[in-house]
Amino acid sequence: MYRAQLTMTNNPSPDIKAVIVIIDDDHCIIDLTTRILSQRGFQVYSATSALEGMDIIARKNPELVLLDYIMPEMDGLTALREIKRRFPNTYVVMCTGMGNQEIAVELMKAGASEYLLKPYNNRNLVERLDNTLHIREIELHNKALQLEHDRLLKQIDMWNQELQIRIREKTEALQKAQHEIAQSEKVAALGYLSAGIAHEIRNPLNSISLFSQLMRQNASNPEQLDYLNKIIKEIDKADAIIHKLLGASRLTRTTTRNVLINQVIDTALEAFAPQIETGKITVKRHFHIVPPPIKADPAEIEQIFTNLFLNALDEMPGGGRLEIEVCVENSMVVVRVEDSGKGISDQILPNIFEPFFTTKTRGSGMGLPVIKRIARIYGGNIAVEKTTPQGTVFRLEFPPCIDAA
Repeated sequence: MYRAQLTMTNNPSPDIKAVIVIIDDDHCIIDLTTRILSQRGFQVYSATSALEGMDIIARKNPELVLLDYIMPEMDGLTALREIKRRFPNTYVVMCTGMGNQEIAVELMKAGASEYLLKPYNNRNLVERLDNTLHIREIELHNKALQLEHDRLLKQIDMWNQELQIRIREKTEALQKAQHEIAQSEKVAALGYLSAGIAHEIRNPLNSISLFSQLMRQNASNPEQLDYLNKIIKEIDKADAIIHKLLGASRLTRTTTRNVLINQVIDTALEAFAPQIETGKITVKRHFHIVPPPIKADPAEIEQIFTNLFLNALDEMPGGGRLEIEVCVENSMVVVRVEDSGKGISDQILPNIFEPFFTTKTRGSGMGLPVIKRIARIYGGNIAVEKTTPQGTVFRLEFPPCIDAA
């Protein structure tokens, strides 16, 4: 019974109750005990020294060891501790002719499962061994249950952690989707507003501009001429804002073709050549590859980089560094635009793509929203990849043309 449920040996016969190793330097005791236990269904091995006995234990994996307390070379207490250290599932029954309570306590503290006094009668010996085997069976079963309990708790904890991660990911995805919906609704509302502004304001604004230009042609008073120039300048500024509003409100594009984004970047940089030179800006291009083309309107892609470069130059009034990197990552055409400005504070970072949000006295707050709207129309995106007091990196990505080589 014990052999089948608890351990495997070199001879797992179902007729064997358990395997026992007798370690005693008295050959008569070994012979007598072996005969008794064999008749009761035990498979018995014997040794006359502790070292020899531990070698047998390592090979035979017994349930029990019947160990004499007084042994040559290694005493029984030392052997007991070594057996429990090396073979924790092998239970040790100590045998001694010294009926001393202190010795018994010391042996039980050291890990002995039972304590027998010599001489012992046959029936008492077998009953004590059977009891020890039964206790061993219960304790090992409880130990296995505890290990299984710990394993299940660990697995449940892992499941909980995985569930929390998935919930967090789904929550973030939902929040992102809600934010995108809110942004789309804002842009849609901006479209209606832009159409109204274009209809109600642009015509009278053009008339004001025309009359102001006519008055400027006939103005002789320097002070009046200065006022008219300021009026025309403000009219141009208002018209530019209306133009940006209209650009942000257009939701679809009809004219698209294959666009090489590195060429668009070079074209946009050429337009800023005077500001770059006078502003003492160092421009570095990192075009690691010739990227595959993207399907877009080249004028609108150029508008993206025009706005980004304009923002970057505004951030570096005393000179600085403008770096543009072009590469392919995860099957997307990726562009990084980095400046050496003062960076974007954590307080305003979540709002920089909101329409009309700006920290500049002369800004309209439409540059970055227009960029994001254009990028989204062509399946791309823009985000702040990194910002520190030493500068900011914007990351743009676009899907390449499906038929691109």
